[in-house]
Amino acid sequence: MSIQENYELAKKAYEKWGINVDEVIEKLKNVPISIHCWQGDDIGGFEVNQKELSGGISVTGNYPGKASTPEELRADLEKALSLIPGKHRVNLHAIYAETNGEVVERDQLEPKHFENWVKWAKENGLGLDYNPTLFSHPKADDGLTLSHPNEEFREFWINHCIGSRKIGEYFGKELGTPALTNIWIPDGYKDIPSDRLTPRKRLKESLDKIFAVEVDEKYNLDAVESKVFGLGSESYVVGSHEFYLNYAMKNDKLCLLDTGHYHPTETVSNKISSMLLFSEKLALHVSRPVRWDSDHVVILDDELKEIALEIVRNDALDRVIIGLDFFDASINRVAAWTIGTRNMIKALLSAMLVPNEYLKQLQEEGNFTERLALMEEFKTYPFGAVWDYYCEKMGVPVKESWLEEVKAYEQEVLLKR
Repeated sequence: MSIQENYELAKKAYEKWGINVDEVIEKLKNVPISIHCWQGDDIGGFEVNQKELSGGISVTGNYPGKASTPEELRADLEKALSLIPGKHRVNLHAIYAETNGEVVERDQLEPKHFENWVKWAKENGLGLDYNPTLFSHPKADDGLTLSHPNEEFREFWINHCIGSRKIGEYFGKELGTPALTNIWIPDGYKDIPSDRLTPRKRLKESLDKIFAVEVDEKYNLDAVESKVFGLGSESYVVGSHEFYLNYAMKNDKLCLLDTGHYHPTETVSNKISSMLLFSEKLALHVSRPVRWDSDHVVILDDELKEIALEIVRNDALDRVIIGLDFFDASINRVAAWTIGTRNMIKALLSAMLVPNEYLKQLQEEGNFTERLALMEEFKTYPFGAVWDYYCEKMGVPVKESWLEEVKAYEQEVLLKR
């Protein structure tokens, strides 16, 4: 049968449960995913005085074709975006500034250093998000930035973050959609600290100074991101979940939850409903931790599906800002973007094709038998037929046919670099 015929059969199956599949597809078209640029070049960036990765960041693999210029990275992103249904966003780090060969310190970065990115985003109908880069720098070699005991170093990073918020504001003004500017720091200690409080006091004071500078929230949204541990900060991280959750609540900032930044028995899906009760919006960095914060490419696993369900069943598609954060240099990087982003969208579509209101009603009535039975049965409903139709409708390859395009791009472009 054709894609259209399979779709019509699937529609009938879902319509029995009051699910209007055509409306689901229209809604899904308007859900943007913020795709991280750093998968394309292994978080190298374009600083003139490039440094090796540090600050708990590690990328493994040496697959050929890594982007080494802004033009190459943008071309690779365009290729990936052509294989992903929907209109999305691109997430940048400060190290992706273009300074025309001039050494520009991070605390001196300005909107003009991202003009090419904005021009490209306009041409491609994309929003942009932003992150200050508080790692891979001499002033972060000891693993401390905004909580550093050295005031000079601390001020450097404070000014970098202030400038970053202004760059985010510039993105929002130019592109007509607010940028999410997210602060993550690597600060912590390898071994057991003798004082946990003082570094956190310094971090709080630094954040207070950063956010004291007025930036228009119409164009820029501020977020803070926690971590449980990292390379070189195995025993203590200054910016813990408890620290940032409290800081965000008290100061009306977004709390960003990275799916790899929690203990192995914690799940971000279980946190979303609690966060939504107390925050107007929250942000996600969706990754796949394998035993630790390893940032593997996102797959359509149970946790990804549960994250999507929590967003959809709580009517929070406009309240949860979804971004991705993974980096794998052992496989084709364009394929990594394509796999991960398509899976995030698949998870959202799957969540929309569930009779969520009826399942909620069963739970309220204490009918756990029917609840479990239906939740399991819907796992094998014809979701794939709807996904194939959506891809065809959006003009992107259906099923695994996108892989042929990536293989051709690898031969024609990536292997010639």
